[in-house]
Amino acid sequence: MKILLVEDEQSIAQPLKTLLETQGWTIHLVSTVAQALSDISQYQFDAAIIDLGLPDGNGQQVCCEIAKTHHRTAILVLTARNDEDTVVHALAQGADDYISKPFRARELIERIRAILRRKGLKNSYEFGDVVVDVGGAQVFVNSQEIVLTAQEYRLLLYFIVHAGIVLERKQLLGALWDEGGNFVEDNTLTVTIKRLRQKLGKEGNRIETVRGLGYRWRQDNEK
Repeated sequence: MKILLVEDEQSIAQPLKTLLETQGWTIHLVSTVAQALSDISQYQFDAAIIDLGLPDGNGQQVCCEIAKTHHRTAILVLTARNDEDTVVHALAQGADDYISKPFRARELIERIRAILRRKGLKNSYEFGDVVVDVGGAQVFVNSQEIVLTAQEYRLLLYFIVHAGIVLERKQLLGALWDEGGNFVEDNTLTVTIKRLRQKLGKEGNRIETVRGLGYRWRQDNEK
């Protein structure tokens, strides 16, 4: 799982990043509205945790943009201002939930998990002979586990979460963006798709090339 964390207070940002990483999540930390808007225009995130009070604007701008362009991304806002108007406005801008500072670590984790469930990110997916156990990060074909690289697994998970939807190469490149913040090259995507198809065997036909547009994960496997 890849999470965008938008927080400018270093006393909160770094400990929170470390806490979230203990859950096995990949965290990308930024501290301004401008950085957040730039990243969401290039990359895909499963969730975003957004502080409303940022040095160059209001976190509600980020909420609004994510809600408009990435409707499957779960949004949790952090706020020191828990008055009703502030909270209601943030929710109206696309936030799924909020938590007030100071917050308890366990409560924050469970709120994130709860909104991910509401957004439809499941613990497992099954298509024909392909089963993906998200909790265990395991993939099975014909009941046999197959070994995937981190990039292959991220790409497969992105495909199946968006099953039936045509995905542009730019979107898929964002899904392959690695933990070190390094953007992968276009050729890497081509190679990763080829290897993933091979490892899936006949089920690799589910990764369909849509000429001139991108790729799509077929929910059925008819040819």
